[in-house]
Amino acid sequence: MAIKFPSDEWVKALCRTLNESKAYAEAAKNWEGDFFFIVEPEGQLKETVYLYMDLWHGKCREAFATADPSVKDPEFRIWAPLSTWKKVILGQLDAIQGLITRQLKLKGNMVKIMRNVKAASELVKCCSQIETEFLA
Repeated sequence: MAIKFPSDEWVKALCRTLNESKAYAEAAKNWEGDFFFIVEPEGQLKETVYLYMDLWHGKCREAFATADPSVKDPEFRIWAPLSTWKKVILGQLDAIQGLITRQLKLKGNMVKIMRNVKAASELVKCCSQIETEFLA
């Protein structure tokens, strides 16, 4: 059954998928940092959704969706409209390429992200494993 994106259920499914992925565990074994993946309103999505993920040494320690960005102060914030996130999740836009071309916007240390391209790639591969239903 497809899970709606963006939602608490979806980000929790991604957390489980990451924790089950040997490829992600290996690629992100040295990663320490948490994120807000911010989905900006577009189409049927009327409010900004913040998908929080605490990623630590190849594991996801916490994940949830919120409308209130004051609940956490993550090291990284990456934001884009819903249609851009859809392209990333479906593998039509490489996340790093999206950052470089500013289709995805970043607040945080870009150098740290660039040193961990393989981890980012494996995270996106895990996204694509989730049967996802996108709001139009």
